[in-house]
Amino acid sequence: MKTNIYIIAILFLIASWQMPAQAQFPSMGGSTQPKALPGTAGDQSPKGNAKITGSIVDSTQAKPIEFASIALYNKATGKAIDGTVADDKGKFTLSKLVAGNYEVLISFVGFRNKTIGNLTLTNGQSLDLGTVKLSANTKTLDEVTVVGQAALIEEKVDRMVYNAEKDITAKGGDATDILRKVPMLTVDLDGNVSLRGSQNIRVLINNKPSTIVASSVADALKQIPADQIKTVEVITSPSAKYDAEGSGGIINIITKKNSLQGLNLNIDSGVGNRGSTLSLNGNYRKGKTGFTLGGFGRGMYNTITKTNLDQTSRVGDVTTLTRQAGDGHMTGLFGQYNLGFDYDIAKNQSITAGVRYGVRNMNNQQDLITQLFTNGTLGSTSSRNVDSKNLSGTLDANVDYLHTFKPQQEWSMSTLYSRTDLTNNFDADLLNGTGELTGRQRNLNSNLNQEFTFQTDYQTPIKKNQLLEFGGKAIFREVNSDYKYLFAGPSGQFTTEVNNTLGELTYHQNIAAAYSSYTYTTKSRYTFKGGLRYEHTFIDASTREGGNLGVGDYGVLVPSINASKTIKGTTLKLGFNRRIQRPGLQQLNPNFNAANPQNITIGNPSLRPELTNNFELGVSKTIGKTFINATFFGRITNNAITQVSQPSDTIAGAIVSMYQNIGRQHAYGTNLFTNVAVTSKINVGVFLNAFYSSLTGQAMGLDKTSITMTNSGMNIGGGSFVNATFKNGWGAQAFGFMQGTQVQLQGRQGGFGFYTVGVKKEFNNKKASLGLAAENFLNNRFNIHTVLNSPLFSQVNDVYLYNRGVRLTFTLKIGKMTMDAPRKKAKSVNNDDVKSDGQQQSGGTPGGGQPR
Repeated sequence: MKTNIYIIAILFLIASWQMPAQAQFPSMGGSTQPKALPGTAGDQSPKGNAKITGSIVDSTQAKPIEFASIALYNKATGKAIDGTVADDKGKFTLSKLVAGNYEVLISFVGFRNKTIGNLTLTNGQSLDLGTVKLSANTKTLDEVTVVGQAALIEEKVDRMVYNAEKDITAKGGDATDILRKVPMLTVDLDGNVSLRGSQNIRVLINNKPSTIVASSVADALKQIPADQIKTVEVITSPSAKYDAEGSGGIINIITKKNSLQGLNLNIDSGVGNRGSTLSLNGNYRKGKTGFTLGGFGRGMYNTITKTNLDQTSRVGDVTTLTRQAGDGHMTGLFGQYNLGFDYDIAKNQSITAGVRYGVRNMNNQQDLITQLFTNGTLGSTSSRNVDSKNLSGTLDANVDYLHTFKPQQEWSMSTLYSRTDLTNNFDADLLNGTGELTGRQRNLNSNLNQEFTFQTDYQTPIKKNQLLEFGGKAIFREVNSDYKYLFAGPSGQFTTEVNNTLGELTYHQNIAAAYSSYTYTTKSRYTFKGGLRYEHTFIDASTREGGNLGVGDYGVLVPSINASKTIKGTTLKLGFNRRIQRPGLQQLNPNFNAANPQNITIGNPSLRPELTNNFELGVSKTIGKTFINATFFGRITNNAITQVSQPSDTIAGAIVSMYQNIGRQHAYGTNLFTNVAVTSKINVGVFLNAFYSSLTGQAMGLDKTSITMTNSGMNIGGGSFVNATFKNGWGAQAFGFMQGTQVQLQGRQGGFGFYTVGVKKEFNNKKASLGLAAENFLNNRFNIHTVLNSPLFSQVNDVYLYNRGVRLTFTLKIGKMTMDAPRKKAKSVNNDDVKSDGQQQSGGTPGGGQPR
């Protein structure tokens, strides 16, 4: 314990060392940074104590122009003697200038150059040029348009940014509809998200975590309206500043923010044959104070499912064949409501606070008919009518403070309290072969997940080309799960089943972390970003029946290295990082879900974290009107968490799946993406995800002893999209995606497809719009065909999803707003440290469940 404390102390001491901060720090990341300016390389000119400051904005939109070039010329000689680039807020500083007469030349691609002459500096003077407006260069307008289309995908040193603002078909949808179109991501028909084939990811919303995401990513995405999403950041190589959690990477969803003065209200609604939405979002800002109030609701209906399950299990000399057919449907209500407040305490200080409440109410009804054959002879036929309920309420409350000392030098404190109450129950009526009610079964499972987080971060520039970041974080987490199985006859009261007594899990997980990160940009525009992060996890886990589970504390040192270089328009990126993946609530919950008693799932509170080493090499280039990105990656995971299935010893023909640390998992592959701006109004994109995976783990053999199993193979998926805008406010979009089968330890999970087309018409100067979208309109259903095998069982599971749909959307903007200068807001807490099961907590359909 003392050793771990010493390590944290050493990290803080190393991080607290600083070289004198001098000038502002240019951006460390993207491929859009300009070349070095004349006069900056030699540092041979005399140094004084005067300086020139200012900010650069677009004259038409009043938005800051980041990375604009500023050159300082001696008026007498006409020679450039100094220069710099604007930061991401358009601000710049030329410091240590001697007295004299100067001219300043400001330039940026797509804008007319602007010269400010007759500038006379005296010793010690600080000259503020104020806001400098650049106007668009009409002669290069076509070129700028092409670049803008290519910027649908932005490459930065540690992430890829997808611009989602122009999505037409997503109107009336949710975040799932957006993420399906992001390169490197795969979203199945249930909303489960994978990054390069791994569901071990963290999803953040505006850099904030939420306990509902920790419980189920798929359910959380359904509560985020698609038309409120601005960008999606795919962070494949997270720096030390991020939590070490998320072996596959981090997805950060950035929603639209309003920096306008005044009052406005946006109304978004949609109605379709399978779902309807209504969203109201209001903003009010006056002076230093701003308020936001919003609500989003979505209803799901007419969601029909059919399942077929054939599985064979072998226990001793008895072979049992299970044949099962199921018919069902799902309904759901999702809502999210938020209240936000921000206040500028001073010019360089701000405070932000917010409360967000999310609600989920999902109901799944299914009728199952099951036949059991023992050694080839039909033994029994039974029916089971199941009603499952998946209910939750999530509360997030945050208070954040930011103090900016000068450009790129800032200190922040962030706090977050998050709570999720989750209910996951089912009731089942048991019928014999003639349809007579013989008994009733009930599973009650309530969960509570609470977190409190405190985080502090500091960053400061060192000279003109270096940035130092360091900070610390503490997370206090408590998970509780109460579960019981009750049984009753055809009538009468429920009583506790003999073989399943009351159960309870109490799981405390506290995390202390410290990090230090350093970024360096050379004069030839190489960018290097490296860091170290140490996290120590303290665990106290116990169950009512078994007492303390003996899950020990553990610490991990996490290095990260990222590098990028742009050579003649080609950007190269190289990255390495180590990640840790802690088990999430659904992996830990020991309640076994027997809504379908032939296909049972159960959590494992004794799970250990998995550790992953990630390597990646990325190349991107714009050739004329075409943007190309290719990433090659490798992922090596130890103690990989996955489901392992085996026959039940007590229920004839049943297969029990439990989360286990299986051992080793390797993945090597590539992500390819190309975007073509066919014209200034038509954009076409194609993407491909392909990787080879190999899994090695332990399973039960014929003699009931553990055996080593391996499985490997290719995993391939891809798709394409087309965006088009026309005159008079018309626009259209089409998108299609196909995912092949996925390798599992004990078999392969079935593939699926998805496609959608839509049109939109804008009215009244874009203050209103009407849209129509259709999805999967040529297919009545999709079949997800999953095959699992081991020495003791075989399983073939077909899940048929009927998701042909059409929806009509309407948007209205009310209110008059005026532009306000953008302000830097207080940063928020990032909890990237809990593994999600990636599945809806309804546990899938009882007639075979969701594919694993």
